[in-house]
Parts: sequence; structure tokens; C-alpha cells
Amino acid sequence: MTSAEDFAFVDCAGLDTAAAYRLVVGCVVPRPIAWITTVDAAGRVNAAPFSSYNYVATSPPMLAVNIAQRAGDGAIKDTARNIRDSGEFVVNVATEETMEAMHATGFEYPPEQSEALALDLALLPSRHVRVPRLAATPVQMECRLDKIVPLGRGVNTLYIGEVVAFHLAHRVYDGTRVDSVAMRPVARLGGPYYAALGEIIHRPMLQRPPGGEGWTGAEKP
Repeated sequence: MTSAEDFAFVDCAGLDTAAAYRLVVGCVVPRPIAWITTVDAAGRVNAAPFSSYNYVATSPPMLAVNIAQRAGDGAIKDTARNIRDSGEFVVNVATEETMEAMHATGFEYPPEQSEALALDLALLPSRHVRVPRLAATPVQMECRLDKIVPLGRGVNTLYIGEVVAFHLAHRVYDGTRVDSVAMRPVARLGGPYYAALGEIIHRPMLQRPPGGEGWTGAEKP
């Protein structure tokens, strides 16, 4: 029988940022990765991965990404600055095929250097925003900034964007649904680890979701 002695207790009162980070990223797994492209005032294309990210609304579709200050000097990251200045960004879905390139863009390049240029990442123009898309990814979402929400002690800031256009490769989209298995997305774990989808587990839908995705109306536990 499980008892209280089987658990380590960590009180968050007085917990420093580094320790809290290790706990959160180790516990909240797997995390989807937003491979975000932005453009600075000089037109340079920045590309960087962020795993504190998810969708937060469907009407209209909205995404949120938490971008922390740089560790050490506390400076604002290039992606955050570009989103603030331009009000635009593109979320590209990182996949098994693009994982190495995505990982490489996590290096702290100087602000005047474009990751897209340094790593020879092919780009495609967007329709509604000035920020280009990463051609190698099968799903790209053009976003306009909706809200900036400072969080906690000011180390983290949540950027919420409205998706104004989807770009979906034909191999993962049938005109109605996105095939997540065919997409082969990668997720972030704690520390230096990533994960693929692995085993896919089916369970019947117990509530009707917006749009009725996967719903037959006859599901029971």
C-alpha cells in the first residue's frame, strides 16, 4: 500500500528559480515544441524552439508560449523582443525529421545573426504576416500577437497569439483532419531529452469535443 513515506516532499516556499525549473520540466512531460520564427526590425529571421507552449483557445484558434528571460543576465530573448516589436510570429511544428535542425536553433546566437541563415534553413513566405515559415516542417501556423501576460516574479512572460492561417502539408492533412502519426512530432522531456510519439493508445471519447473530432455519440466508459 502506498503511504506518505513513499513520496519526497518539496515545499515551494522559498524555492529558487533553477530548482523550480528542474522540477517543472521534469514533471510536465511530454511537452509540445513551438519552433518559432520571427523577424527583427532589420528583417533578419530568427528561429528558436520553446517547449512551454500549447493551444489555449479554439474560437478563434489561439496559441500561448511562455518565454523566460535569459539565464544569467536576465535579458529578453530575441524571439520575445521580435514578437513585441512586430506583433507577429509563426509556430512551426518540430518533427523527427527536423529535430536536429530545431535543436541547433536553441544555441544562443547573437541578436544580429539569423539562425535561419546560419543553419541554411529553407523558408517560405506567409500569407498574412511578414514572418516566413520553415519549409521543412509539415505544419506552420501564422500568428498575430493578442496579449502579453507577465507571470510570477517577472522571469517568465506568456505571449498569446491568434492563429490567422494554417499551412498543412498534404501528407498530414486530408482536408478535414491532421494525421498526428504521419506528422511524427517530437516532444521535450526534462534535461537533454526529447521523445517521439511511441505507442498510440486508443480510448473512446467520453464527451463531444468542438467539431466532434473522434465522436460517435455512442461512447461509454
